[in-house]
Amino acid sequence: MTMLATRDLKAYYFTRRGFVRAVDGINIEVGEGRVLGIVGESGSGKSTLGMALTALVRPPLRVQGSVLFKGKDIYSLHPEVLRAIRGVGLSLIPQFAMDALNPTARIRDLIKDLVDSHKDSIKLELDDMIKRAQERALQIGLPKWVLDRYPVELSGGMRQRVAILLSTLLNPEVLIADEPTSALDVVIQRLVIQYLQDLFKEGAIKTMIFISHDIATAYQIATDIAVMYAGQIVESGSADKVVHEPLHPYTKGLMSAIVEPGMNIRKVKLEGLTGEPPDLLNPPKGCRFYPRCRYRMDICKEEDPPEVDVGGVKVKCWLYAKREGARP
Repeated sequence: MTMLATRDLKAYYFTRRGFVRAVDGINIEVGEGRVLGIVGESGSGKSTLGMALTALVRPPLRVQGSVLFKGKDIYSLHPEVLRAIRGVGLSLIPQFAMDALNPTARIRDLIKDLVDSHKDSIKLELDDMIKRAQERALQIGLPKWVLDRYPVELSGGMRQRVAILLSTLLNPEVLIADEPTSALDVVIQRLVIQYLQDLFKEGAIKTMIFISHDIATAYQIATDIAVMYAGQIVESGSADKVVHEPLHPYTKGLMSAIVEPGMNIRKVKLEGLTGEPPDLLNPPKGCRFYPRCRYRMDICKEEDPPEVDVGGVKVKCWLYAKREGARP
């Protein structure tokens, strides 16, 4: 069953200089029991996509296209219906989650507000939710007493984990995690990844979208990976294929910049990527990766490549669109 899908999703920031094409024609489908990792450099549009997927959109951001949650376009729903879905059906761990907590309320009070706002759709009482929160806090390295503290009394890393705890407390059917480990040290990062994996394996969360700038981190948890560049998905497929057999030149560049355990960085040269992502106020006419691509051809500069299927992996690149056997 497809839990979340988009149809030609566009999310543009309208400014005095023009509109920034942060998300420009995204089509994804995530089925029940799958974890989609969305990876790419900073500024590629990942966080904007996360907000668009949950309809958390405020000016100057505007959205076109469809986001289908279990077949229903969330942008066509009444605000009250959409509000009831958030947290239970769809939930977002926002980027900079540590700053998303109400500073005037104790964590216990935030849990009470969460339960009160969904009392018609959840079966557990407040005491049961507090007990669940205490148990899950321990899973991500938080002591039980954090529930009796105000956010200002907690460190940044603790606030980050509290936000993760609140976003997952009601066992949302679809969880969108936007850089959930970015402000944490490596030990706590591992705890958070394990926590999300455990919730997924237990069936508490049915489907997940994990957004990260680090493809190696996403690979730890994702069943599928979509690589985002300059507002577009340039490659998507099973995590194993995308990581171990990358097709798009951008994906290859991301993989070549990874330091692997045991690697002697004095002897091994990391290639990485040269240049900078394009200005999305005025993106290139053809392929958006053209200015940085070592394999570029004349057609790349003039025409936007179609998305083609190569051995089960979808890739948006003229290198494969012209190959025999690739299906447009």
